[in-house]
Amino acid sequence: MLGYFWALLLGAFFQQFYNTVDAIIVGKAVGSDALAAVGGSAAMVVNLFVGFFMGLSSGATVVIAQFYGAGRKDEVNKAVHTAIAMSIAGGALITIIGIWMSSWIIHAMKTPTEVIEASTIYLRIYFIGMIANLVYNMGAGILRAIGDSKRPLYVLIVSCFVNIFLDIFFVIWMGLGKMGINQGVMGVAIATVICQVISAVIVVIILMRSDDSYKLILREIRMDTGMLSRIIRIGFPAGVQTTMYTLSNILIQASINEFGKDATAAWAAYGKIDVLFWMTIGSLGTAVTTFAGQNYGAGKYDRVRSSARQAFIIAASITIPLSTVLYFWGEGFLYIFVNDSNVIQIGIQMIKFLAPFYCLYIGVEVFSGVLRGMGSALLPMLITLSGICLLRVTWILTVFPLHRTIETVEMSYPITWGTTTVLFLIYYLYYVRRHNIKGTVNADSE
Repeated sequence: MLGYFWALLLGAFFQQFYNTVDAIIVGKAVGSDALAAVGGSAAMVVNLFVGFFMGLSSGATVVIAQFYGAGRKDEVNKAVHTAIAMSIAGGALITIIGIWMSSWIIHAMKTPTEVIEASTIYLRIYFIGMIANLVYNMGAGILRAIGDSKRPLYVLIVSCFVNIFLDIFFVIWMGLGKMGINQGVMGVAIATVICQVISAVIVVIILMRSDDSYKLILREIRMDTGMLSRIIRIGFPAGVQTTMYTLSNILIQASINEFGKDATAAWAAYGKIDVLFWMTIGSLGTAVTTFAGQNYGAGKYDRVRSSARQAFIIAASITIPLSTVLYFWGEGFLYIFVNDSNVIQIGIQMIKFLAPFYCLYIGVEVFSGVLRGMGSALLPMLITLSGICLLRVTWILTVFPLHRTIETVEMSYPITWGTTTVLFLIYYLYYVRRHNIKGTVNADSE
């Protein structure tokens, strides 16, 4: 699991790295307003649309992992072609909706007036590359489902360095950053879209050149209704879960925006630092989902439970030192993105408040990953919706109006993380006990 996880983590690092480079370049070369435009409301909107599809596509990853573990090659082949077709259709739909609704959403999130236009420009350009974005992520998910975490990593490394070059080329060498916030943000967005296209092309070529059951044949890309139904049955709850999670974060973002552009910029900078934890725990969640899915498909239930135990050990071993480093030395990371002293001070407060609570989230990712791998999707979705989304929204709508401080907004995170971890622990213990009694669990019966 460690070997598989580290490759995933490096992949997540490079995937986030070129987003971070975007933030560094616009923050340093254009200004904190540009950072707020790229990393604030616009980032939340992207996560809303992409997050739903990635949650939905996790159904394909689980299905492929189970069939691959069981040695059912024909089903793997059908799932791969259905998944790619779903990515193309989903990408086209998100592109149309995203471009159409970008301006309205940016205004609805109470985005500071100074960055509304730049945020809208960034979003509309970003959505143009959505088909490539989803095809790459689905293709990488297919490779990870069969246990290959290295080639998606290589693709990300290539696209990452191409993105750095293009960011520098557009924003600095072509001088878009000096022309104003809108032009600087435009240059970063174009660079990102180009890199998404390159990543998608490479991963499609990798799948086409395979000799295994997951080989992609372009003329056979179509949706098999039975396979699509199976994928959606597992993936749709995860998609809804991700969407509701993002919606609750959008509400958080809107609350932060009320404190002005400095707070928005600080939250954006903190988000780029905070991602160190999220990409780590997210990679571990992907790893444990794949391990649980393949072993569940092969009937090795003892290894499913072992995956959960090992994932907790790995998560704790990484999260505790990471939280410590961010708490004591997080200020240095903020200077990477911005120079404004007021923004820096707000960012320091955010890091010191939230970093000590990261351990509370470990159980959410590990338990939900194992349960998804076994095909249980509905109840994990309901647990997340109630423990994180509903509770967080309730907190912001009831407590925040009474105490309008940034600390009140921040407190919604540890409260919801801890509550959801407890709920997942209870359900996981019930699920495992039920499995031990009956020998085999029909995940659809939940």
